[in-house]
Amino acid sequence: MRVTTNLIYNQNLRSINNNQGNLVDMQQQLASGKKLLRPSDDPAGAAQVIRLTEQLDKITQYQRNNDLTTNALELQETALRGINDVVNRARVLTIQSGNGILASEDRSAIGAEIEQIRNQVLDLMNTRNASGEYIFSGYQSTSQAFEFNPSASGNKVAFLGDDGENQVQISDNLKIQSSSSGKSIFQEAFARLNFNITSQTPGISLETSKIAEQGTFDEFHKQNFDPINPANNQYRFEIIAGDQVSITNIGTGALVSTQGFESGSPVGFAGMQLNFEGSLGDNIEINLNRPEKKNLAETLNDMFIALTSDTISEADFMSAIDNTLVGLDNGLEKMARENSSIGARLNIAQAIKESNLDNEITLQSARSSIEDVDYAKASTEFARQETALQAAFQSFPRVSNLSLFNYL
Repeated sequence: MRVTTNLIYNQNLRSINNNQGNLVDMQQQLASGKKLLRPSDDPAGAAQVIRLTEQLDKITQYQRNNDLTTNALELQETALRGINDVVNRARVLTIQSGNGILASEDRSAIGAEIEQIRNQVLDLMNTRNASGEYIFSGYQSTSQAFEFNPSASGNKVAFLGDDGENQVQISDNLKIQSSSSGKSIFQEAFARLNFNITSQTPGISLETSKIAEQGTFDEFHKQNFDPINPANNQYRFEIIAGDQVSITNIGTGALVSTQGFESGSPVGFAGMQLNFEGSLGDNIEINLNRPEKKNLAETLNDMFIALTSDTISEADFMSAIDNTLVGLDNGLEKMARENSSIGARLNIAQAIKESNLDNEITLQSARSSIEDVDYAKASTEFARQETALQAAFQSFPRVSNLSLFNYL
């Protein structure tokens, strides 16, 4: 085989270039810590790295969502705890106001504190997050959740938000509720169930009518209230003998109960207590009131009005106390359920966060095994390529000088 001078030069140049390229690749691997410098180095491995990187990026976003959700839930929990504390204080003051030895000035002083508690509750209901959004406004987070208008006819507290509840994705298969509407927490606490006198015969002299056992009356009301046919909610107390009173459902005509009767002594039925005088055939008709929902701040405002009124009767004031206590208890119960729900969601968020961290470590380990360089092996290879390049440089001058003329 005839080896020409051009062939010798080309082969040596190709060898030097290849060794230089390999040496540069090893230098880049050592500098970057990655052994996959281009997809052609390992097409299958490069595809796996892309998929693993996408999954890791997705987990990073889930963790960011988780942190935002946790912060939102903790802010709601703090607001509810603050409301719970001041409402419990209002409950104590309401019970205290029923003390018969208190003068009107004492009631006014209690009313002033109740007013401040009402304002504080409204302020906490309008809590905003770090972005300035109202956390209890539902989807209308840029609008104030609750507005208090003392000059409004009817209810003084209005809800301006909606029923929206935000859901945040924190894993591939799980979304978690990050907010709750103030309507479901504060606006829909049931007011005290009650009844009212609708009519009485001229011979009846009614002294008092009240609910003596609220729990018994509530149970009766829940079992018997008819939201469709109002007549079924009306009952007639009729004196049928000198010592007996019948209680009849006016709508159905059914005899519900027969109670002992003594004129001027209370008649008790289903937690209700009516004290009246009359004779045979006289009757009183009552109506079960429709259940109502009342805002927690509205309940506090009603108590404030009762405490600061100069014209309210003692019977109406005691009724206001009963209404307030039931309304506050129902509101506290609603908040307790929401707090439990928030606690459960926080636990889920924490569990998912830890699971995502475990997945992240696993995926990072898998990606590292594919793309990360083995420094010991790479350093050895770098030294080998460096030696090969030096050998190529040193051998080329000697090979290029070989010629038959040297032997003539």
